[in-house]
Amino acid sequence: MRAGDRLALRAPNAPEVVWFFFGAARVGATLVPINTRLTEAELAPLLAAAAPRVALGQLPGGAPLTLSPADAGYEGVPGDDAALLAALFTSGTTGTPSLVGLSRANFQANARASGLRLGDTFAQRWLCVMPLFHVGALAMAYRCAVYGASLVLEPQFDAARACAALDAGVTHVSLVPTMLDRLLTHRAGIPFSGVKAALIGGGPMSGAQLARARRAGLPVLQTYGLTEACSQVTAEAPDDADGQSAGTPLEGVEVRVVNADADGVGEIEVRGPTVAPAHGPWLHTKDLGALDARGRLVIYARRSDLIVSGGENVYPAEIEAVLREHPSIQDVAVVSRADEIWGQVPVAVLVTSERSDEALIDWARARLAGFKLPRRWLRVAAVPRNATGKLDRRALAELVSRDVAPP
Repeated sequence: MRAGDRLALRAPNAPEVVWFFFGAARVGATLVPINTRLTEAELAPLLAAAAPRVALGQLPGGAPLTLSPADAGYEGVPGDDAALLAALFTSGTTGTPSLVGLSRANFQANARASGLRLGDTFAQRWLCVMPLFHVGALAMAYRCAVYGASLVLEPQFDAARACAALDAGVTHVSLVPTMLDRLLTHRAGIPFSGVKAALIGGGPMSGAQLARARRAGLPVLQTYGLTEACSQVTAEAPDDADGQSAGTPLEGVEVRVVNADADGVGEIEVRGPTVAPAHGPWLHTKDLGALDARGRLVIYARRSDLIVSGGENVYPAEIEAVLREHPSIQDVAVVSRADEIWGQVPVAVLVTSERSDEALIDWARARLAGFKLPRRWLRVAAVPRNATGKLDRRALAELVSRDVAPP
C-alpha cells in the first residue's frame, strides 16, 4: 500500500477493522469500509466507484485480515491533514450510495469538538455497537485514540450485552432510538449507574422514550450528524438537555437554515472543519429544520421525505413523534403516497397491537391537524431499517407502493 491508495474492507465489527483504519492512515492510504449486509449484486457498483488497490475480508477476491495491533498504533496518525483517512458510502436509503472522503483534519476536528462538549479524558469508556462502516463508529474509534480512552467494541447491537457493558464501567454510548427502546425493555426498570452520556441520533425520541430513559438512569442527549460532516454536527449539552431539540452546534461548527418558510423551517447547511473537503465550504444537507430562539436545532425531515399535501407541508418526523406516544405503537414510520386529489398524503407504517384503524385515527385526530393524519395504516412485523438503525425510506416506499404488509 502507498499514499493515496484505497483499501476496501468488508468485515463485521472486530478489532482488526480498527487496526486497519489506523494502519492505512500510517502509510497515507484511505480505508473504504463496506456494508456487510449488502448482496454481491449491490457490492459491484460500490467497488467500481471505490476502485480500491487492495480488497480485504468478505469481498470478491478479498484477502484475509492479517494486520496486528503493533502494525497499526495510533501515534497521532502522522501525515498531511488533507489526506483522506476514510471514504464512506452514504446509507443509500433513498438512492444509490455516494462515496464521501473524510480527511485527517475532519476526524481531528470532530474529536476536539466532541471533547469540548462531552469531555475528553482517558477515563472514558465508549461502547460501540454501531457497525464500523458507519461514520459514527469510526469517529468514535478515532476519538478514543486521541483521548487515550477505551473503545468497548461489540460485534453488533445486542440488548443483553449492551446492558452488561454499561454495568461494567462504560461511560458513553451512542444509540439510535430503536436500540434505546430494546435496551430499556431488556433492562425492565432496573436503573443504570455511572453512564455519563447516551447519545441518540438517527431520528427523534418521543417524550415517553426520554422519560423512560431518564428513569433508568441514562442521561440521554439528542444529536444530529451526517457522514459528510464526520459524524456529529449538533448535540445537547449534559447540563442543558431537555429532549426538545438536537442541541446547539459543536465548537467550530456553524449551522444555518436557508430558504425558510413562514414557520422558520428550511434546509440545514453546515460549515466548519468537520465538513468533508468535497462538500464545503457550506454543506447542503438536504435536511429540513429550524433554529429556535436559543440557537438549538430542531429536525423535521429530509427534503426528499417532505410530504406536500394540498399545498401544506407535512413533516414525517412530526407525525412519527406524535404516534410514538400511543401506548400500543412500538415503532412507526411515515411516508408519502400519491393522491389524485391532494397530490400526496401521509401513510403510517407501524408495529402495533391496536387492530382498529378508527381507534388510531381518533387518537391521532386529537393531536394532529387533519391534513397531517395518515390516510392509510400499514401494520408490519418490523419497520424497515438499515444496518445503522435508520429508517430505510426506499424499502418503506416499496411497501406503500404495494399497499400490503410484508409476509
